Amino acid sequence: MAMLLGISGSLRKASTNRMLLRNAAEIFDADTFIEGDINLPLYNRDLEAAEGIPAPVQKLADQIAAADAVIIATPEYNKAISGSLKNALDWVSRTAGRPWNAKPVAIMSAAAGRSGGERTQFSLRLAMMPFRPDILQGPEVLVANSGKEFDETGKLTSEKYTQQLTELMDALRARI
Repeated sequence: MAMLLGISGSLRKASTNRMLLRNAAEIFDADTFIEGDINLPLYNRDLEAAEGIPAPVQKLADQIAAADAVIIATPEYNKAISGSLKNALDWVSRTAGRPWNAKPVAIMSAAAGRSGGERTQFSLRLAMMPFRPDILQGPEVLVANSGKEFDETGKLTSEKYTQQLTELMDALRARI
């Protein structure tokens, strides 16, 4: 029985990264798939000191801890990860229990540009390094020109990207 957690680095409901995440989850075929919510208040030490860890942050940390594996699909914003994803990583780092430690994680990206989010994946790897997750090194899934790579139902249309995503999900499944 596997529980898979998906995190989209984009807050848009119709983002290509959310579509990519859902394609990956379908390929992975977990018993349970949950999409984590990173629409969180901005990290503020004063807020944490006054009110503690916000409930949505703790919920995300608990989902990470409970998951057998995590998939993250993130856009590239100005050559790096989105602010919302970085904020979520910062908040979760403040929770107890080190939820990311040794957690199998597969990352992927869908971007409007021709590199498909290559720099955002590098940025995400660096941002997560302190948490010591087990990030798969490949195969890389970099969906370039992403607005044209999904059909009206959100399915990937490229055999190449579908094959790469299948290989990545097979590698993630083998990790747990």
